[in-house]
Amino acid sequence: MYSTSATRHFSGTYAEARRKFLDAAAGRGAGIESFVLEGHQGAAGETLAIDVACLGTPDADKLLIVTSGTHGPEGFCGSGCQIATLNDADLLSRLAQANIALLLIHAVNPHGFSHLHRTNEDNVDLNRNHIAFDAPPPANTAYDGVEALVLPASWPPTAEDDAALAAYIAQHGMRAFRAAVTAGQYHSPDGLFYGGQAPAWSNRTVRGILRKYGARARHIGWIDIHTGLGPYGHGEKIYPGRNAPADIALAHAWWGADVFAPFDGQSASADVSGPVVSAVYDECPQASATTMGLEFGTLPDQEVLTRLRADTWLRRHPEAPPEQQRAIRQGVRDAFYCDNDEWKGMVLGQTRVVLLQTVQGLKSAKPLGGG
Repeated sequence: MYSTSATRHFSGTYAEARRKFLDAAAGRGAGIESFVLEGHQGAAGETLAIDVACLGTPDADKLLIVTSGTHGPEGFCGSGCQIATLNDADLLSRLAQANIALLLIHAVNPHGFSHLHRTNEDNVDLNRNHIAFDAPPPANTAYDGVEALVLPASWPPTAEDDAALAAYIAQHGMRAFRAAVTAGQYHSPDGLFYGGQAPAWSNRTVRGILRKYGARARHIGWIDIHTGLGPYGHGEKIYPGRNAPADIALAHAWWGADVFAPFDGQSASADVSGPVVSAVYDECPQASATTMGLEFGTLPDQEVLTRLRADTWLRRHPEAPPEQQRAIRQGVRDAFYCDNDEWKGMVLGQTRVVLLQTVQGLKSAKPLGGG
């Protein structure tokens, strides 16, 4: 898989990533389907779409899903991993021998990927959007106390802004501050980590993909690739599934003792409502699902958050000078994608291990209901 430079699997723009993904999928004879985001264009005027590549027999009862770009520029990493997988003859052979179908969903958030926003075309964080909107959304009243602190009137923050934020953290603690900001909120549409008021286009599209490609599956393993939290280059195995002992035990059996769940306080991630992978429980109820958010560290966590604050501030201030806009967008890109060979090699090596572990886990899965 790595006989040539790892960098060949990665891309510098969304448009390049999409082209490489579709070419690699076609080269493998994969079934390809594209879902275009109508009414929006990419940063260079290109078409925006969620693209799907499927390998394996349609009646396979075991399915491995890999998703990229849930959070926009995190797609640089996830796309590279998906393209590397399509170029990995050994791994694909193992999947075929085990009769495990492979479903690659490229650029869950194509608008954010192209325009270098973590959120989608409506400032919705897709990993907070997969909730039941026919019920009251999860409450996060603590967010109201921090929004003015993290999104000041001007950018960069003034010394007074920084002092006010530091005072809040000193009073409440860093953990409470991070939870207030990042857990998700549903009442400030131009704020941070906004979950939306209805299912987003990407949400609806991914659910349709699951219904179509997962309808026959009895066992599903889903890896959603992320970046921006944790130590540089380390892939934290985050368990985003249900808080059910049997499900958690299965995740540990597949992926090891270093699987951490946000709800037990051990993960680098906040405990959030509505992650993308939770859709599998609604759309593929016939299947046993084992899910992971594979999160690769980039910059220090607080620096990443600062750059997200700048990006959200910029959405509120489209009149900002072009030079400042470019600097903020570049800062967001760098916060979620370390464009160097060392980091990319770390990412691909760890991703391959996780995929092999998932293949072995799916192979060992027992028939459901005695069938």
